[in-house]
Amino acid sequence: MLKVSIIATSLFAMSVSAYTLPENKIDSGKVYAQEKPITLLGQGVTEGQQAPDFKVVNDAFVPVKLSDFQGKAIVISVVPSLDTGICSLQTKHFNEQVAKTFSNIEMLTISADLPFAQKRFCKQENIDKVVTLSDSVWRNFGENYGLYIKDMGLLSRAVFILNKDHKIVYKQLVKNLATEPDYSQVVDKLKTL
Repeated sequence: MLKVSIIATSLFAMSVSAYTLPENKIDSGKVYAQEKPITLLGQGVTEGQQAPDFKVVNDAFVPVKLSDFQGKAIVISVVPSLDTGICSLQTKHFNEQVAKTFSNIEMLTISADLPFAQKRFCKQENIDKVVTLSDSVWRNFGENYGLYIKDMGLLSRAVFILNKDHKIVYKQLVKNLATEPDYSQVVDKLKTL
C-alpha cells in the first residue's frame, strides 16, 4: 500500500509542477528540510486575516469547503503525508489529546494524500475525532494558504486556529519539516477561544 501512496504522490507532484503557482512571499525562507530551505507556493496567509475558503475532499471523495463549518471554531492541522512517522504522530496527538480537551472545536487534518490512503490510515490508527481531508483533487487549500512545497506536491507542516467567524487567530508554520508542531502553543491559544 505504501508503494501505491508513493506512486500517487509522485504523479501528484508532477501535476503540481505543471500547474504553476506563485511563490509564497509571506513565508519565504521560513521552512527547511534537512537544513535546506524549501520554497512554498501559493498565496500565503497571516494571523488576523479572514481565512480563505478552500475546497478539498473527504474519504468518500465528497467535496468539503471551509464554509461548511460555518459558526464553528476550527483547528487545521496540515501534514505532508499521513504515511510518515511525524505526520502520523501529529495527527494522533490532535485526535487523542487536543480533540478530547476541546470537544467544541472542529479538528481537521489536511494533506495531499489521496482519500483512500487517508481512510486506510484512520481505520488502522483509530482516528475518530479528527476529520481528515485531501487536497489532492483541486490543490485549492495549498494554493490559498501558501503551503505547497515546490517540486514535491506535498503540503508543508502547519497548524492554524480559526475562530467562529473563521478569522485566523493563530498560525504555526513548522520551521523544520521533520519536527512536530509546538502543541503547547496551540493549546494555550485554544484556551482563549
